[in-house]
Amino acid sequence: MSLTPRAPCGTLRVEQAGQSVDVYGWVHRRRDLGGLIFIDLRDRSGIVQVKFDPVHAQAHATAGELRPESVIRVHGPVVKRPAGTENKELATGAVEIDADAVDILNRAQPPPFNVNEDGVVDEQLRLRYRYLDLRRQRMARNLQLRHRMAKAIRDFLDDEGFVEIETPVLIRSTPEGARDYLVPSRLKAGHVYALAQSPQLYKQLLMVAGMDRYFQIVRCYRDEDQRADRQPEFTQLDLEMSFVAEDDVLDVVERCFAHVWKQVLGAVVPTPIRRITHADAILRYGVDKPDLRYGLEIQELSSIFAGTEFKIFRQALDAGGVVRGLRIPKAIGGKEIDALTEAARGDGAKGLAFWHREAEAWRSPITKFFNERELAALEQVTQAQPGEVVVAVADRAEVAAAALGSVRKLAARSLGLINEGTFEFVWVTEFPLFERSKETGGVTAAHHPFTAPRPEDVPLLASEPMRVRARAYDLVLNGTELGSGSIRIHDPEMQQRVFSGLGMAPEDAERRFGFLLDAFRYGAPPHGGFAYGLDRVVMLAAGEETIREVIAFPKNQQAEEVMTDAPAPVDAKQLRELGLELVRPPVKQGR
Repeated sequence: MSLTPRAPCGTLRVEQAGQSVDVYGWVHRRRDLGGLIFIDLRDRSGIVQVKFDPVHAQAHATAGELRPESVIRVHGPVVKRPAGTENKELATGAVEIDADAVDILNRAQPPPFNVNEDGVVDEQLRLRYRYLDLRRQRMARNLQLRHRMAKAIRDFLDDEGFVEIETPVLIRSTPEGARDYLVPSRLKAGHVYALAQSPQLYKQLLMVAGMDRYFQIVRCYRDEDQRADRQPEFTQLDLEMSFVAEDDVLDVVERCFAHVWKQVLGAVVPTPIRRITHADAILRYGVDKPDLRYGLEIQELSSIFAGTEFKIFRQALDAGGVVRGLRIPKAIGGKEIDALTEAARGDGAKGLAFWHREAEAWRSPITKFFNERELAALEQVTQAQPGEVVVAVADRAEVAAAALGSVRKLAARSLGLINEGTFEFVWVTEFPLFERSKETGGVTAAHHPFTAPRPEDVPLLASEPMRVRARAYDLVLNGTELGSGSIRIHDPEMQQRVFSGLGMAPEDAERRFGFLLDAFRYGAPPHGGFAYGLDRVVMLAAGEETIREVIAFPKNQQAEEVMTDAPAPVDAKQLRELGLELVRPPVKQGR
């Protein structure tokens, strides 16, 4: 049988009633009413109902053999459904196909889980049979949403004068941040490529080349531990612009998001998007990616307790620490307090102080340690009302911020304070240029070493580098960092100064980044850019919890692709060609 032009299942409407059509797809459901047989036929475009009447004996008999997920072709006229039998849940619900012929193109064995519903299925099983999982309506919608968002991005940037340029995936390893995935070279023995973690250096070189406005929807690779919003390979929107300052880049990104949200989701992104500094975000929300769908701002309480006799607060303040608090606008009990305390301890805090605000006074096991002036000031600063609770952490500033950030997030989630279904964007600006590595304690770049320092902080590079602020910015949506950007360094001398601040000797910088420094010496324009994770953006737009739900063939939390069983062993011949020998770690012996 030759395949003839088909009518997509989900496109049929009343206007086509009376037309004979061929439709192809998968059997979604079958209902046998004793005489009439009904099939819901599904393809990527949607579902249409097909009716098999005994008057068409051969088609009716074949319909009796059909099982879920079998692939079939149906021929027949489009007809209106009888009054009262329409299905308002389907776009095609006003019509059906009166089948006069059907061909079974492929019989399906029973699937390992129900494809015709979006019930809960073990994720490992879903990933093992991902080609079946992607047939489910929710997953198909997610991939189509991803396509529409990518198309809207391309359309917008094309209209803005950007040129899409592909950059290499196999590049020189310049370890910064996450581990590289390394690819041995067969033709240059003993040498390796790295899979690009980002196109950062190439897009800067494109600015030197005069490309002016570049973008790319690009695959990137990072060998790091997996989380709900991480994958070893991921997709990002990457862009760069010449002769710009921060406002120029932020304006383009904001308008791009506004365009995508309107075109794809029919929603409005108010612009300009709110901006807060990194220091302000840490002080008020405890994190550099704040969720602004709820209040719960952290409040500085140190001055209230400057002369306190409460030993825990006194010790923290005398050691140069702080006392910071959070007003929770709901009454909470012991179990909730315990959960919030554990959240605070998870970020290094020794505990969580708390006061219940009652009509006439504060109630807490520690109230007796504070005088009337302190308690009155606590009421004035926090504006706590009867029935509310104030919690506080006394510790180093960074510990108090992180602990209260976690308490804020848990309280909002557990008490139902989050305004679900809304999108709250915020720019976080003026990040530190440098930070201390948690692993080594050494100085490292907070974003990357090609980020320009703020001009007014340049004199601090040699004397107080940890106080230098960067011309960097992150875009955050509902507490998730979408992406980062910055105004770049374009002067070779300034680039060398930043490398030096990172402890990189001039000869080491030339060895690793000489090609970039050489390019700058031939006339590099001022430039800046931005990149955001497309997977994360689609995840949030789709209302999903992990990016695995919006990627066609993702890795699991062990960075394995279970459908094809990757990573997998390779032939010894392949290893010999590369001059490699795989060494397995020793097996730990039981005691």
